[in-house]
Amino acid sequence: MFCNQHTLAAAHSFQGKGLHTGVYTKMTVRPAPAGTGIRFHRTDLGENAFVDALAENVSNTARSTTISSGEVSVATVEHLLSALTGMGVDNALVEVDNLEVPILDGSARFYVEAFREDGLVDQGVPRKYLTLPRPVEIKDEKSGSWVRIEPADTPSYEVTVDFNSRVLGIQKANWEDGINYADEIGVCRTFVFFHEIEFLFKNNLIKGGDVDNAIVIVEYPVKPEQLDELSRLFGHEELQIVGNGYLNNLHLYFDNECGRHKLLDLIGDMRLSGGWLNARITAYKPGHTINTQAAKALRQLLK
Repeated sequence: MFCNQHTLAAAHSFQGKGLHTGVYTKMTVRPAPAGTGIRFHRTDLGENAFVDALAENVSNTARSTTISSGEVSVATVEHLLSALTGMGVDNALVEVDNLEVPILDGSARFYVEAFREDGLVDQGVPRKYLTLPRPVEIKDEKSGSWVRIEPADTPSYEVTVDFNSRVLGIQKANWEDGINYADEIGVCRTFVFFHEIEFLFKNNLIKGGDVDNAIVIVEYPVKPEQLDELSRLFGHEELQIVGNGYLNNLHLYFDNECGRHKLLDLIGDMRLSGGWLNARITAYKPGHTINTQAAKALRQLLK
């Protein structure tokens, strides 16, 4: 881990549709001065339309994390925040010209590849590490989910994912010093269960979803007409289920890729705590709601 703050050596531009809104967004991630943190600028809303990536600005956690300040909102920020954290970026200005960050391939791969190619700049100012006076734990009694944050000398993350799924089983993943974020975590894609898709579409979510930006897990027998309807929704010519329970001829990067993606999300959501955590973070069945609740609780404790 770095001792000093770092920013990007160059600006990097990305574009594509948002996973939930389906809107097309152009986004540029720029270097920023020491002490800035991660700040978003909605360029389509004017020169003063900013929102900081902080837990108190979380406004929605329905299948992604949205941050807002007044009328300014930016949705699905977690993958970019995870990439910036995993690659060691303290300060960045993110310019977006629409509501939602582009989903790209459903992972943080394109971000980490760009950041790694041009590298970072040492800003000569000590990094802001957050040290806890005592452990913090957030639980959801209904789902059984929890996130525990304990004081430690160096940051580390560990997740256990259990959807009661015959396809996924129980998956674990971790990140600590010595594990290459870019190659081991950043490439891992988001996922959805086939039986959830109709509900999500009806609730104005995953409008930009398709088999190119999400792993689709098939738990139950599917009728041909269901595949035809999904093909129509996704705008995909032909969909099929392969023998291992995934839609289309999918190659997993890791046996526990879905667990690693939940770890990717947790890293991004916990960045909303406002800096680098000198903490051991463990989570069982994490999701954006409980992740961001933990980040909020942490910021309250540190005040």
